[in-house]
Amino acid sequence: MRYRIHLPLLTILTHLVIMMTGCMEWDNGPDNDGPFEVRGSGLFIINEGNFQYGNATLSYYDPTDRKVENEIFIRANDMRLGDVAQSMTISDDGRGWIVVNHSHAVFAINTETFKECGRITGLPSPRYIHFINAHKAYVTQLWDNHIYIIDPTSYAITGTITVPDMEPENSSTEQMVQFGKYVFCTCWSYQNRVIKIDTETDQVINSLTVGIQPQSIALDANGKLWVLTDGGYEGSPYGYEAPTLCRIDPETMTVEMRFRFKMGSSPRSLQTNRARDTLYWLDDDVWRMSINETRPPLKPIIMSRDTKYYGLTIDPVNSEIYVADAIDYQQQGIIYRYTASGTFMESFYVGISPGAFCWKK
Repeated sequence: MRYRIHLPLLTILTHLVIMMTGCMEWDNGPDNDGPFEVRGSGLFIINEGNFQYGNATLSYYDPTDRKVENEIFIRANDMRLGDVAQSMTISDDGRGWIVVNHSHAVFAINTETFKECGRITGLPSPRYIHFINAHKAYVTQLWDNHIYIIDPTSYAITGTITVPDMEPENSSTEQMVQFGKYVFCTCWSYQNRVIKIDTETDQVINSLTVGIQPQSIALDANGKLWVLTDGGYEGSPYGYEAPTLCRIDPETMTVEMRFRFKMGSSPRSLQTNRARDTLYWLDDDVWRMSINETRPPLKPIIMSRDTKYYGLTIDPVNSEIYVADAIDYQQQGIIYRYTASGTFMESFYVGISPGAFCWKK
């Protein structure tokens, strides 16, 4: 969920809903249109839906056939996905894992038939899932000072990682990348650190202050970490500053380079291409920069269509660019597809508030 109201109000609303409802009930949907499946590579689009409406959906796009299938989860399972779909990851065994934030759940699906394989429940407010091996995964949380440890074979919660120096209220862990045996995780809402976790001991062994609200993280071809901070918002009790893009040495946990954005800008959705030698991000427009640059780009690769760019992904094979447009967060969103050089190719409609992507290779 990428919040569009101030976090303190949303915190109150969320805790009230949790107290009143306990957990999400997944309503049955309309009769599905029979079995269907896909083969080969493609792109999953995770559509958040609207907070507390339970109208999150999943779409699938075939770049070769240029065909999109919408609402594939409910069509395959005769059951709604839930409230606020946040992210999706495909594990090495081919299962797709959809994190549904406000439903406190992670669904595992067959990525060819889209049918549910299993479900993890009882999570406070899950954000992202990262797989360590076949028997262990980490799930980050919003408004919780723990990362949950999951066994993907049994869909069970097996433990937690406590993040030091973080109070449970208004705390969070967010995106993760792995380098060697270490997982690096951004601490986003009302936080300012990147933490380093030893996956053998499941302990936080180091942290680095990078700036207010580090949101997204990427690992480049040189083994360096790149982190985008959003700077918070005006009037935030935690502070408000210019967003930054930092390059970090993961071994020494030091900032090697820092680029500052204009005050009030909102960079997000940091991505890399397949070679991991080029960075991409959203900040009204779509921006691109080589990892070897010493100054940020002066102009974007793709100009905004005077709308709300909400999500970004790069094709891992040919570096084509896909941008999600939430429009007004009420109607179906649009995905724009561009060549690697930024030339428009096509667009297609998906679900409400498309915010994340997952490539099926």
